[in-house]
Amino acid sequence: MTRIELTVDGAKVSDDVEPRLLLVQYLREHLGKTGTVIGCDTASCGACTVHLDGRSVKSCNVLAVQADGASVTTIEGLPADGALHPVQEAFRECHALQCGFCTPGMIMQAADLLAENPAPTEDEIRRGLEGNLCRCTGYHNIVRAVRHAAGPSVAHGTDGGTA
Repeated sequence: MTRIELTVDGAKVSDDVEPRLLLVQYLREHLGKTGTVIGCDTASCGACTVHLDGRSVKSCNVLAVQADGASVTTIEGLPADGALHPVQEAFRECHALQCGFCTPGMIMQAADLLAENPAPTEDEIRRGLEGNLCRCTGYHNIVRAVRHAAGPSVAHGTDGGTA
């Protein structure tokens, strides 16, 4: 067993874990953060995306011991002060989900994309979400939601992107 200490959704945690335990398993099984979804176990679908020290990672591709000393934000930790994060609100408003399985990872990836590029074009949004798969939608409403979360100039296509 290996001792890890990290901050998850703003709370400090400390546990003894098997060195081979995946971060996604640690979050779900040890901390009850079931919004982080196990999809493919091969880092192909992005359903398990979380923020590790502020950057999106596929948590099925990270060992829990690699997160030692880090800060992890899950979909449960994204809202602030009881209000939905702007990306969560945009997904709701723009109907950017169907079954909802990919939604947590999609939202976490989109939030990271917008933190890095607050006014992305449609092409930049599509490239930024490439590693996250949705099996139900045609991605149109997902892209629309990210544009909506970015703000009025992006949502209405005044950034040079297409609607």
